[in-house]
Amino acid sequence: MSRRPAHPARSVTAAAAALAAVGALTAAAAPGPAHASAHPRPAARHVLLLSVDGLHQSDLAWYIARHPHSALAGLTAGGVQYTHAATTNPSDSFPGMIGQLTGGGPGTTGVYYDDTYSSALLPAGTTDCAGAKPGAEVDLTEDLDRNKDSLDAGQGLSGLPGSILQMTGDPARLIDPSKLPVDPTTCRPLYPHSYLRVNTVFDVVRTAGLRTAWSDKHAAYDILDGPSGHGIQDLFTPEINSKAIGYDAGDWTKDNAATEQYDGYKAQAVLNEIDGYDHSRTHKVGTPAVFGMNFQSVSTAQKLPTSDGLTGGYQAKGVPGPLVVKNLDFVDRQVGAFVAELRERHLADSTTVILSAKHGQWPTDPTALTRIDDGPLLDGLNAAWKAAHPGSGDLVAHAVDDDAMLIWLTDRSPAATGFAKDYLLARSGTGNDIDGKAKPFTASGLQALYAGADAARYFHARPGDSRVPDLAGVAQYGVVYTGGKGKIAEHGGAHADDLDVPLVVSGAAAPHGVRVDGPVHTTQIAPTILRLLGLDPQDLDAVRIEHTPALPVR
Repeated sequence: MSRRPAHPARSVTAAAAALAAVGALTAAAAPGPAHASAHPRPAARHVLLLSVDGLHQSDLAWYIARHPHSALAGLTAGGVQYTHAATTNPSDSFPGMIGQLTGGGPGTTGVYYDDTYSSALLPAGTTDCAGAKPGAEVDLTEDLDRNKDSLDAGQGLSGLPGSILQMTGDPARLIDPSKLPVDPTTCRPLYPHSYLRVNTVFDVVRTAGLRTAWSDKHAAYDILDGPSGHGIQDLFTPEINSKAIGYDAGDWTKDNAATEQYDGYKAQAVLNEIDGYDHSRTHKVGTPAVFGMNFQSVSTAQKLPTSDGLTGGYQAKGVPGPLVVKNLDFVDRQVGAFVAELRERHLADSTTVILSAKHGQWPTDPTALTRIDDGPLLDGLNAAWKAAHPGSGDLVAHAVDDDAMLIWLTDRSPAATGFAKDYLLARSGTGNDIDGKAKPFTASGLQALYAGADAARYFHARPGDSRVPDLAGVAQYGVVYTGGKGKIAEHGGAHADDLDVPLVVSGAAAPHGVRVDGPVHTTQIAPTILRLLGLDPQDLDAVRIEHTPALPVR
């Protein structure tokens, strides 16, 4: 959608003045006491939150510089751009999205990744809880679906994929309870929303009597409902890792055109919601107070070596390649469509649009890529442990290694965590580079490895917490843990490529053309949403625990 050229961004000093003109900079200070006597006056009636997986602040800046009339340029010019925003560490989809909607990091929310482990829960399928040994995988991926091969997660819709908008807005009923970890206290399966330790923006907004909606990629995003289980009235979650109908590559992430088509379904759901309908456009329910979606297409464009005749990833350090550029164009068109629809429905003056990302992606320098198969590293660790401790079982209970290393152990003692740390830091071997050629690595590809209590402190968690990893590895720049050669990027780690994401607050209550260069965090989005709606950020558990301030928007 055509936009006038963006005005030059103003300095931080000018930004402060502009923000002060809009309202008091209450967000610049730590929040006051819980349940303050007076809530701020609502500045917006609606907040549209858009999260673009993989998008870096550098990508947004690169795109706007070359497309000054784009929708993304218009969005940025019409609001506040925070140029040094950081997402959660680990920089995975679940902690990243949960951080945006709770105000807390993994040490507070208890969610470290989309596939983790808890030493306090019981394995899925446990029925005799009195005699069961604690320790269970907590899988928040497509594996929870009743049918993970189907776009509707097993609902049984006919006419897929065209009928996908008829998918239920209550995906919890599409989760197979036999695949869930079991709560030892109740001896019942623990649904994702009950696994979350704190409430969400959706919980608070629902309690205030306002409408909520969201669109994301797995039924397991039921977790965003919050502990109440009812935070989101309309949760649309077509399964991205299902078989992509009409494509030969596999699931919707294996062909970038398929990912765009998939994202298009969620974009249509948002357009329907702007128009005052539910996601399916079946029921007239009113435009939600808080709603939005997650985009996947930029992320797959960064990960796939090639797709649709275009080269994926980056051409040089920070320079998007053809496939990534194509998907920046795609996201720009969707944002333009949302903005145009808000104007058409006379909602532009009462809606604040927030643009950010769950995570970035690395490496943005293709020459730095080192692919390492983590399987032999973990197998070797188990073998070394058993050799040193005859009669013992595997030391590794669970591991998640993308471009970071998160490991949970069956023995959480200092001796065991120290053993694992020493073993991994002593491993060298050979991986492969961007062209698939041999490339040596040292220290298991790690720059640093935190073990035991140090790992807990690294995540700002209590040592011994049942969910915190026993080892947290920070990878050397460019390392991606994969056994193949079909992936050129990943996320999850603590490098700038993973953490440095865009953050734009535009529309109602936002001054135009403001640039703030000071550091902020995406966890500040949650209290900002509530403040925009005239609700109390202190009603968020994580905001009270972490003293998370709102962004300086008003």
